[in-house]
Amino acid sequence: MPICEADPWRLQYFTDVACPEDVRISTEDADSWAWYPAHRWIYDKLAVALSQGLEAAPHGVKPPFFPVFSKPIINLRGMGTGSRAIASAADYARALTPGHFWCRLLTGRHVSSDVALVDGEPRWWRHATGAAGEGGVFDHWQVHAEAMAEVEAWCGAWARAHLAGYTGMANFETIGGRIIEAHLRFADQWPDLYGAGWVEALVRLYATGAWRFADADRADGFSVVLFAPHGRRYRHPPAAVVDAVRGMAGVSSVQITFHEDREPEGHAMPPGGFRVAIVNATTLAAGVAGRAVLARAMVG
Repeated sequence: MPICEADPWRLQYFTDVACPEDVRISTEDADSWAWYPAHRWIYDKLAVALSQGLEAAPHGVKPPFFPVFSKPIINLRGMGTGSRAIASAADYARALTPGHFWCRLLTGRHVSSDVALVDGEPRWWRHATGAAGEGGVFDHWQVHAEAMAEVEAWCGAWARAHLAGYTGMANFETIGGRIIEAHLRFADQWPDLYGAGWVEALVRLYATGAWRFADADRADGFSVVLFAPHGRRYRHPPAAVVDAVRGMAGVSSVQITFHEDREPEGHAMPPGGFRVAIVNATTLAAGVAGRAVLARAMVG
């Protein structure tokens, strides 16, 4: 299956769709960095900020104002590792870290947008917004049916200017309509919420360079996340529990999002919690109900 997925809990979305053996579809930033050398620079978050005219610089260059937001210039593991707001010059002096940069602290809605690009030209969009908790975690994401004109206009113009020659999926994370991160992949957390036939359209895009997807049953969806406290080693729930949640009304899929045989420190997780499961659902209530069942079985 040439859809290259590192997380075994997400293979469920791709196993039933045929993909030519000579086609590679990335779901991981490290693969995208290696496979698309002409465009790998977009993983340099400082370069992306500067390309939009945002005030930003590496640590060591003192910000002319506060607060600012700080994070690694390149982070292919994701999960917000090393990210934080810096409130003052004294805070900045304590936070100086090689390989990090600061940027103007953006405000507004945080949106994750998947886009199908053909030679850098957007052909299809889908947007999700997160309900943020403490410590860099998201309680849940809502995958929206409607378009977001501001995001599509800004990111579309940016893609035309900087991703000409690239055909495939891209993901933009924006705050207040400005790009904070760009990825040469899609969000593999919820492809089941994009509608019937979407994965087939994904394969066709990479195999033929054309985007064809009817998108006739577009509807809101929800990806509800179960975080547990750090400092413990968790076990996968019994298969019967997962099957019961998967069979609940409105639940689309269940992911158990960690490697049971790996030390907790071997997972990239935000400071606010250890992500143990995700429930994708057609309503928020269904996702929350499914999460509650898993929480009783996994966290206690």
